[in-house]
Amino acid sequence: MPIKVPTEAFLTKGVGRHKERLTSFEYALRDAGIAPFNLVSVSSILPPNAKIIPKDDGVKKLNNYLGGVVHCVMSRIDTDEHNRLIVSANGMAIPRDRNLHGYISEHHAYGQTDSEAGDYAEDLAVMMLATTHFGMEIDIDQSYDPASEEYKVKDQIVKATSTKQSALGKRGVWTTVITAVVFTDYK
Repeated sequence: MPIKVPTEAFLTKGVGRHKERLTSFEYALRDAGIAPFNLVSVSSILPPNAKIIPKDDGVKKLNNYLGGVVHCVMSRIDTDEHNRLIVSANGMAIPRDRNLHGYISEHHAYGQTDSEAGDYAEDLAVMMLATTHFGMEIDIDQSYDPASEEYKVKDQIVKATSTKQSALGKRGVWTTVITAVVFTDYK
């Protein structure tokens, strides 16, 4: 069987709440727009030249294949503890040279804000990219340029982005948050 490479991806996120843990997860998938698919988690590679499309466009494309197998890089966390802050994030490191592959990270934690989790997930994706493409560890603080919102790794410019979702747990109810990078078209 020939290997198919994704050519498009979109970022999504969702929150679900229910007295049953599994139903809470289902509601989070519904909120993210990806519930009617058989989701297959894959690791962390953003293919070369893959285009990042808006969520609504991606969901619209997938809706032609209800029940189909859909690949994604997903992060998920849940709690049934009252007022427990949970967060999920996916970060993406996208090299300016689009002939190189990028990286997608998954992160979930307790007690972090959306901003903290998104920044961490982006940093993690950039660090993975640096060790893979350039065989080097980097100081993320030295590599990041806040003015351009880009990272410089060796002589390459890397753009990072993330999707993140947080929620507070509620007494007697499961709360689930998910984030995902979902692949659509393939070649």
